[in-house]
Amino acid sequence: MPVLYIVIAIIVALALYLIFKYNGFISLKTRAQEAWSDIDVQLKRRYDLIPNLVNTVKGYAAHESGVFQKVTEARSKAMQAGTKAEKGEAENALSGTLKSLFAISEAYPDLKANANFIQLQNELSDTENKIMASRRFYNGNVRDFNAGVQMFPGSIIASMFKFTTLEFFGLEQDSVEKEPVKVSF
Repeated sequence: MPVLYIVIAIIVALALYLIFKYNGFISLKTRAQEAWSDIDVQLKRRYDLIPNLVNTVKGYAAHESGVFQKVTEARSKAMQAGTKAEKGEAENALSGTLKSLFAISEAYPDLKANANFIQLQNELSDTENKIMASRRFYNGNVRDFNAGVQMFPGSIIASMFKFTTLEFFGLEQDSVEKEPVKVSF
């Protein structure tokens, strides 16, 4: 009889461990999805601000059409990116073109003093900061989930329930954001 109780206790303990570990994976995955949603919201806000910014700058620097076209193309590619890796690459390119757009404003003192431009620039800067914070939050959740999926004994449970590692959302090593903007007039 006592052996039966011990066996039952071991089975119950294993079942409880399995349930808690599974629920832990679900919780981590859900937090990562929520964090990705936060990034997505901020990216959409950024996409909405860009046309207003381009139109404001156009009024002062109409002959800079090449830069406007690059910003518009980069925005379009970023909006259409599918995977997180494609989205990261497209966002890096968009950041680079936005830096070129802001560099143009340095040559136009009237534009730099324009209240609408200043407000849009501040909103975009605020959005960039929120994207960066959301990216850190997302990557932290992905790190925790991936560690759980890859570490023993969680890796056994993860493979049983087909949990796979998630993609980080970050900058490439040779990213446009890490290079200085080249401006020539």
